[in-house]
Amino acid sequence: MIAPEDSLLRALRSSPLLEGHAIDVAPGEAAALRRLRREAADVVVTAPDTDLEEDAPVLDEVRRVRPGVRIVLLAPRTTPELVIDALRKRAFACFSAPFDASEVADMLARAAGADQWKDGIEVVFATPDWISVRVNCRLLSAERLVNFLTELRSDVPETPRDDFMIAFREVLVNAMEHGGAFDPNQVVEVVAVRTERTLVFHLRDPGPGFDLRALPHAALGRPDDPIAVAATRAAEGRRPGGFGLLLARRIVDEMIHNERANEVILIKHLV
Repeated sequence: MIAPEDSLLRALRSSPLLEGHAIDVAPGEAAALRRLRREAADVVVTAPDTDLEEDAPVLDEVRRVRPGVRIVLLAPRTTPELVIDALRKRAFACFSAPFDASEVADMLARAAGADQWKDGIEVVFATPDWISVRVNCRLLSAERLVNFLTELRSDVPETPRDDFMIAFREVLVNAMEHGGAFDPNQVVEVVAVRTERTLVFHLRDPGPGFDLRALPHAALGRPDDPIAVAATRAAEGRRPGGFGLLLARRIVDEMIHNERANEVILIKHLV
């Protein structure tokens, strides 16, 4: 970690999520680079008082010294342009102040144990209000994309944004599981649009789709009585399912599936 805040450093060092990991501190960027030239590290965390634009040259230099290192960016603020740049430069994750120590610890633990993560998210094209990405069907890639899109929309009030991201994550993971079978060679296409009054996300999974009306075992198919599907699932030997999508449907203002249900649009009204 480069010049971390004392309170955040204490919280991370005491986090059970990071038990078994050593957290070393460098007082500045030059010291961090000198240390990386001497010895390897799994993760580098940038200084929390430098913004993403200032961190960009450091990120490039760290990659030259240690190509495989995962970089987690901390910053006093983010903008859509800076988050897009971080995605394109294949940062592992980014967080803006105020920092939630539990969220940072969770992402650092994921980063420390990550392998084959670099191609998890591909930016197809991006503007501050319209970004298109291809994300491979790994849970790690889903968590990283949720992190980046949350920071991308730091201009949206926290409550509607975070609620919407919960819904988006449920739909994304469902697409990865049922459309892509969690096969990292398969991808989900995501388009995230910010209009003046709404958030609009479109997802397309790689699967053939299914008929929502023909799923008596899924909670989504019985929104009037989702608990009633438990007996059906138990009789068929299935684990609980469909509740995440039902939750997502209740969070967003509109959820629209195509005919085969392998594409979905999520809409959240902000005013």
